[in-house]
Amino acid sequence: MNQAPSSLGSPVVRREGRDKVTGAARYAAEHTPPGCLYGRPVPATIARGRVTALGADEVRAMPGVRAVLTHADAPALKEPDDPALAVLQDDRVPHRGWYVALVVADTLEEACAGAEALRISYETAPHDVLLTGEHPGLYTPETVNGGYPAVRERGAAARAFAAAPVRIDATYTIGPLHNHPMEPHATTAWWSDDGHLTVHDSSQGSTTVRDGLAAAFGLRPQQVTAVSEHVGGGFGCKGTPRPQAVLAAMAARHTGRPVKVALPRRQLAAVVGHRAPTVQRVRLGAEDDGTLVSVVHEVVTHTSTVKEFVEQAAVPSRVMYGSTHSRTAHRVAALDVPSPSWMRAPGEAPGMYALESAMDELASALGMDPVELRLRNDVVDEPDSGAPFSSRGLVACLEEGAARFGWRDRDPRPAVREEGPLLIGTGVASATYPVYMMPSSASAHAAPDGSYRIGVNATDIGTGARTVLAQIAATALGTPVANVRIDIGSSALPDASLAGGSSGTGSWGWAVHKASTALLRRLGERTGPLPAGGLTVHADTGRELSEESPYARHAFGAHFAEVAVDSRTGETRVRRMLGVFAAGRILNPRTARSQFIGGMTMGIGMALTEASGLDPAFGDFTESDLASYHVPVSADVPRIEAHWIDEDDPHLNPMGSKGIGEIGIVGAAAAVGNAVRHATGVRLRGLPLTPDTLLPYLV
Repeated sequence: MNQAPSSLGSPVVRREGRDKVTGAARYAAEHTPPGCLYGRPVPATIARGRVTALGADEVRAMPGVRAVLTHADAPALKEPDDPALAVLQDDRVPHRGWYVALVVADTLEEACAGAEALRISYETAPHDVLLTGEHPGLYTPETVNGGYPAVRERGAAARAFAAAPVRIDATYTIGPLHNHPMEPHATTAWWSDDGHLTVHDSSQGSTTVRDGLAAAFGLRPQQVTAVSEHVGGGFGCKGTPRPQAVLAAMAARHTGRPVKVALPRRQLAAVVGHRAPTVQRVRLGAEDDGTLVSVVHEVVTHTSTVKEFVEQAAVPSRVMYGSTHSRTAHRVAALDVPSPSWMRAPGEAPGMYALESAMDELASALGMDPVELRLRNDVVDEPDSGAPFSSRGLVACLEEGAARFGWRDRDPRPAVREEGPLLIGTGVASATYPVYMMPSSASAHAAPDGSYRIGVNATDIGTGARTVLAQIAATALGTPVANVRIDIGSSALPDASLAGGSSGTGSWGWAVHKASTALLRRLGERTGPLPAGGLTVHADTGRELSEESPYARHAFGAHFAEVAVDSRTGETRVRRMLGVFAAGRILNPRTARSQFIGGMTMGIGMALTEASGLDPAFGDFTESDLASYHVPVSADVPRIEAHWIDEDDPHLNPMGSKGIGEIGIVGAAAAVGNAVRHATGVRLRGLPLTPDTLLPYLV
């Protein structure tokens, strides 16, 4: 067999790019089987209570309406794995926006008209949607998201803090945030005569969708096929099945016709998850030379009454810097709010904003350079577990970033650099994100014509998964990348984990590498031509990933930002931003840079523009569309650069790669916030830093 040079590390153009820009890529809502009906969900308009009456009969008589499903006549579900999927099963309303009906019609317009006309009566109950740091309902959960213990303590953190010569005690707040992917959640579903359910669903993992729908409808997983071939973003909110998948399957079973349900953007805020608000108190105690002796990071957040989800915002403080004494803890209140869920870098994004802001405050109190403070508190072993890091490139990221950014040339004094009415400042923050890998399986097929075909139920949510997996397979097989076809995005393919936690490439790639290597070995053992049907092998990584690694495995990074704050208006503009990352072997520089920059852009939004307010009277999110929920656009990020260091880590996977989808957002908001403080001399501890919050301190 002719050996080809390794394609890993090459900037291969993403395979689906042309299909996307020409419209050939088909998304979940673009599959329209013959006889397809359209469903429009109806959200509750009260904050808590129950439904007492619905005018369903009047709507059923409207033109084109085929069904109105309510709790009185919707198909009964088995107990879903996720309680948020138990829609139309009873008359309760646990929060505003909870679905209470589904109108199904011949056209989308007729379904919308029916949903608008549906008259609903409620019995309301008192509600509580506002989180405070002293909420009477706060409790300590056993674990937080990711299965981490809610509380971890080393030494006597409070006593060490009280005795430290230099201390920072600050509380940082971040309100609710929403993912808002470009493609809204959508599902097209139909049942075959033999009871098989097929869904095209906008999700981050069709294996998870298949299993969730099978559990909800009392089916075997083999009786469900879930397809997520092209997905227009997710950022966490498509990580598990959402209500539209259940509603579409319900309506298809009820009507005997295919049904399409695409959620309008204004409904997304209440039903597909959000980043929960956090109130974070950080206490740092240090010696006069900047050595940390005590780190205390205590988090208050909310969950819903439907299910418990606790943002693990204090967990990064268990990893980042050394200190003899530490306490990290979480408390949560179950409020009458929609269920929070994952949003890009859950835990790390809000947690590192608080920690890295506090580190900047500590540097100011010490009169020390913020980069030097971080370098001085670097560690060899993970502080919380004591396990050695498989690799830790934080120092290299900080040093290279400082050199590239020109950090050493800055005047450290705050509020001294002016350009007319503009106040100019620079800030820095570190970043970390854990390496997650999940068991996955893959198939590798060799055809008689010399081509190869890889099958794995990965999901490409815009990351370029098809391209990188083809590079992994081609390298293992010793063939040009163009000679490898990749089939992904269907539960009919070998099972694989979802695209979340920056785990996709490492998890799927390991399975692809293992299958490709096994196929190459089998081919080497053969004599003579392949049979007409070719040769296929299967592999999975369950055995490898059942063994716990003795290493603490994390990606690291450093962000540097320069901002201009208009002293007349309070408007903040990011002039330039640099991220330098240590994330193992970079498998494709083109797609990697896109991921890093995308994360950094979301961090800018977190710092300056994004916010979702909870209306205390009505219990709903006031920013529920892209006109009011402000995400950064191209004009907001005029100069943003991403670089990385070469990191050889043999303790990860056969490719030596770490996840890169989320490390870019971690720390980015803190770098911007620290730059604003340097520009203005004003330390604000709540995000976003909008003009109305800054202006009172500038006039």
